[in-house]
Order: sequence, then C-alpha cells, then structure tokens
Amino acid sequence: MSFKSGVTTRVDNAQAILDALKSLIKKDVLVGIPAEDSDRDDVSFGNAGIGYINEYGSPAQNIPPRPHLVPGVKSVEDQTMPQLKAAAQAALDGNAAGVERALNRAGTVAARGVKNYIKAANFTPLADSTVEARARRGRKGAKAELARRAAGESPGTTLAKPLYDTGKYLASITHVVRDKDADS
Repeated sequence: MSFKSGVTTRVDNAQAILDALKSLIKKDVLVGIPAEDSDRDDVSFGNAGIGYINEYGSPAQNIPPRPHLVPGVKSVEDQTMPQLKAAAQAALDGNAAGVERALNRAGTVAARGVKNYIKAANFTPLADSTVEARARRGRKGAKAELARRAAGESPGTTLAKPLYDTGKYLASITHVVRDKDADS
C-alpha cells in the first residue's frame, strides 16, 4: 500500500531556507543607546552611562533606580511578537532580506515603546539638587517644581520629569540588528 501526501514541490529552496534560518539564528535585536552614539557635551560618560545609572540606580550618587529600558520593551511585547514571528516566517520562506526587515521593525517598535514608557512612567521624583540644577539652566518646569516644593507640596514628576530634561537622552534611544558574535 502506498500513500501520497498531496504536496508538490516545484522548486528546491531548501538551501535558501537554511541560509535564512541561519541568518535569523545569528541575529540579535538590541534596544537602548549604542555606545558610538552616546557622546554628550554636558557629561563625561554619555547617554549609555546615563541610561545604565537610571535603569539600575547609583547608591553612591544617591540616584534611585528608574527602570525604563526593560519595562519599556516589555510594554510593547504584543506589538514586537508579530514582527519576530514574521522574521521566523521569512526565514522559513528562505527570505533573508525579509528576516532583516522584520527584525528591524521589531526593534523600531521596541525603541518607541521605551520612549513612550519614559514619557508616561511615574518615576521617583528628582532630588531637590537636580531640580535646582535644571532651574539654573532655565528649565521652566523645574522652576515651577521648586516653587511647589517651597510651598510645602510633595515632590512630583509632572513639572520636572526624570529621564526627560533636554531630550538628548530620549532621542538617543534606538535599536540595532547585529550578529550575535559582534563585539560589544
């Protein structure tokens, strides 16, 4: 007795599928601040350092943790997962360029998620000294926040938002798709 599967193959694209799967397996999508795009004039360690310190805190500098990278990416998992599935499907179709496109779309969505999370999160309010420094640099919100605090109100984040002063840090948040064995 013999059975027929009913599947007809018109083109042997096994090698293209294997190549695309290898391409997918070898890639990482990283979200954050690439070190090469991190330089700033106002601090010595750049945006990548600012991100690390704010994500995990710095007891030595009396900076509380303000997690935003990991929760920001998690906040858009429902939007990134379809892109990652599309990358897997492109690999199964033997489409390496489609893999790259889908991974880049997932990275774009995740980076935007981090930025939106920063804008919406209710972080620990800034220290008085930080708000004072912002006020000296002419930040109107910081001046208003100092006035609120001087009037006896509790520290808030509406007028002087953590992680969002000049906009340089927020603008530096991006993604990269790279080989897993790449340096750094």
